[in-house]
Amino acid sequence: MARIVSRALPFASRSSLQLRLPPALRGAALLHSAPAPPLPAAAAASKASLISRCGFTSTPEPSLSVPPFAGFFAGIRGFRRGRRGQAASKRAQPQDAAPPPPPPPPKESEIELYARIGVDEDMPDDPEVLNIVEILKLNVPMAMKIALDGLLDSNYNTRDTSISDVGKYEKVEVSVLLCNDSSIQSLSKEWRGEDCTTDMLSMSQYIPDLDVPILMLGDIVISVETAARQAEERGHTLLDEVRVLVVRGILNLLGFHHDSSDEAALELEKEEQLILKSLRWKGKGLAKSAQDSSKLHTDSPGGQVTDGPKRAGSLRFYRPKFKYIFCDMDGTLLNSKSQVSSRNAEALREARSRGVNIVIATGKARPAVIDALSMVDLSGRTGIVSESSPGVFLQGLLVYGLEGREIYKGNLDQEVCREALLYSLEHKIPLVAFSQDQCYSMFDDPLVDSLHYIYHEPKAKIVPSIDQLLGTAEIQKVLFLETPEGISSALRPYWTKAIEGRAHVVQAQPDMLELVPPATSKGNGVKILLDHLCISPDEVMAIGDGENDIEMLQLASLGVALANGSEKTKAVANVIGATNDEDGVAQAIYEYAF
Repeated sequence: MARIVSRALPFASRSSLQLRLPPALRGAALLHSAPAPPLPAAAAASKASLISRCGFTSTPEPSLSVPPFAGFFAGIRGFRRGRRGQAASKRAQPQDAAPPPPPPPPKESEIELYARIGVDEDMPDDPEVLNIVEILKLNVPMAMKIALDGLLDSNYNTRDTSISDVGKYEKVEVSVLLCNDSSIQSLSKEWRGEDCTTDMLSMSQYIPDLDVPILMLGDIVISVETAARQAEERGHTLLDEVRVLVVRGILNLLGFHHDSSDEAALELEKEEQLILKSLRWKGKGLAKSAQDSSKLHTDSPGGQVTDGPKRAGSLRFYRPKFKYIFCDMDGTLLNSKSQVSSRNAEALREARSRGVNIVIATGKARPAVIDALSMVDLSGRTGIVSESSPGVFLQGLLVYGLEGREIYKGNLDQEVCREALLYSLEHKIPLVAFSQDQCYSMFDDPLVDSLHYIYHEPKAKIVPSIDQLLGTAEIQKVLFLETPEGISSALRPYWTKAIEGRAHVVQAQPDMLELVPPATSKGNGVKILLDHLCISPDEVMAIGDGENDIEMLQLASLGVALANGSEKTKAVANVIGATNDEDGVAQAIYEYAF
């Protein structure tokens, strides 16, 4: 009769679980560690496991002795059956009979259970996931032991019995890989031809006619991203949910499949519950889980399928693709009400918590950005913008580096300023002049006030004299406020010709026209800041919508133009996102940044 030795093989170490009982019994009661022997060459060449295909390897490490496992397996069916057999034999023996001679000790064989536990290389080093990996090193062999033991005395009508006599093998091996939704979706498409996300996949490696001493059950792949959502919905921990999925995956590999019939689903549920209860693990079986979640639907080979992109709370399971995200404000981060939506704010916080630096690159003044982001608690030293954080403002004419130190400032030619101010007075078209953190205008107007109350810009100070205004401060840019029709038909054609060679026309909003120094662009401001931070554009993702964002999107490794953006901007972008009223920034972060 065989005794069972279980081993867990992580990527960088091997821990083992030795299950020792008298030769006539199938059970286990003692844990100890021992180095794992090499696999037979034929078995190794027969069919590589998923983990080995992914390039992960196991290397042995010295192991420590572990004390007995306090009667853990006293409830295992084989152990109970052996105990009952011994008791019946004693009762049947006459009191005055001579004791029979001891039987010769049977030849002892050994079945070793190997579990290779790993984390997909695209997953970051999440502490909870790494802790689960350590726990699974013991848990998976335990579940394998009970599941294999159940094959001896169970009679199921629907189980595929291709795997039945495991006693002829010296070793039984399974691989468990933890990954995110993106990885499991790719595997689902490769293995099953179904381009969807699921909580668990199992792929058999069993070859019936292969005469080798090792039984390679196969691979179990678990999306901890989906498992985390299901755990939250079902009121237990991520570890509980992963354990349930491990048990389900083992049973799938042993021939239990719920999707063939209602009877098959019930039999899988019965065996799954038996194992969970034997191990005293929390969690719910397949049928109960399906009843608890109306958002999910069941799909073969036993997983819960979900569709859709990454969502809030899921970025912990992905490595960032970029170190920096440069984001525009008007028409991009701000919706049509000039507000930051709660979903955009949540995405920015989550990206920042995963080590991504968020930098604002905007035509606005810095106080306007601080004010707008303060509405969603994203300003100040703990936010993404403050007076001591890097940023690109006023179309790249003001650039602040580390600790908020000014590293670049560009000013508009004074003669251009004078001509623009005279034009404003003569045609009664409101104009606002920007000078770092201050705004100035020649006269009161509701449109000038709207720049403050709607767009968060500093409230304009009224200076009635042009000479006084030009003598007060250096002007970085001036902005005309007019109807879109007035700008396109009169203002833009006039000023494009009037300032040719001396300044440049920029239009970020349909009802605003800006005059800036020649060669001004956010892209130049971003490049100045990247050089200051010693960051390569390859490490940058940029999100924008207006023509003033074109150079920035071209500079970045990935440029995302929102769907509400100008056609020129969308033409140069790598991808087109949702609109600013559809949380386009959040969608871009979840879909492209991780």
